[in-house]
Amino acid sequence: MEHYCTLHPCSPSAVRRPQLSRRRGTFVVLLGHSLENGIVGIGNTVENALRAFDLQYLRALEAQPNGIEIVRRRSKPIALVS
Repeated sequence: MEHYCTLHPCSPSAVRRPQLSRRRGTFVVLLGHSLENGIVGIGNTVENALRAFDLQYLRALEAQPNGIEIVRRRSKPIALVS
């Protein structure tokens, strides 16, 4: 994880420092309290899991069609008006 964050210092993984765990040979990166309520990246390597997390994190920040952005913090979505 440290190597990935060094190579990608502005990535969501480097900035937010989510939890990294391994479950049955699969790496799981989680920001939040649970897989259901957090932002998650899953992969067969640490790098793949971190990349997947970064993509999910950025998707959570994308502007919605109605001009509202969704930001997840502590497992609760917060609406920001653009």
